[in-house]
Amino acid sequence: MDYILAKHRFRNSVKDVQTLLGADIDSDHKLLIAKVRTRLKKIIRFQKSRSRCDLEKLYAQRQRVQDTLEEKLGAIECESGNAEVQWKNIKECVLNTISDSVGKVEKRARKPWITQEIISKMDE
Repeated sequence: MDYILAKHRFRNSVKDVQTLLGADIDSDHKLLIAKVRTRLKKIIRFQKSRSRCDLEKLYAQRQRVQDTLEEKLGAIECESGNAEVQWKNIKECVLNTISDSVGKVEKRARKPWITQEIISKMDE
C-alpha cells in the first residue's frame, strides 16, 4: 500500500507518483517519487509611507528653496571614491531643505466620523 503524506491544501497539486525499487529488506515501506506542481502565493508587504511635502507652498517659495539648495549643495564636499555616499549626502540635503522651508502635508480625514446630522438623529 502506497500512501503520500501531503497537506489537504496541496493534494490537488500532486500530479504523478511512482515507486522506486527498494533494497531487499523486511519492511512494507516503499520509496516514492512525486511530481508536484504548485504556485507560491505572492506576499505583499506594505511599505512605510513617506510623508509628502506641501507642493503648493513649494511652488510659492520656489526661488527661496532653490537658493538654499544651491548653497547647501555647494557646501557638500565632493568625494570621488564612493557614489553611494555622495547620493546619500545629496538626498539628505534636499529632504532637509524641503522639510525646513516648506513643511509636510497633514492627512485629512475623508469623511467626518460623526456629523451634526447623526448627533441630531441620536437625540431623536
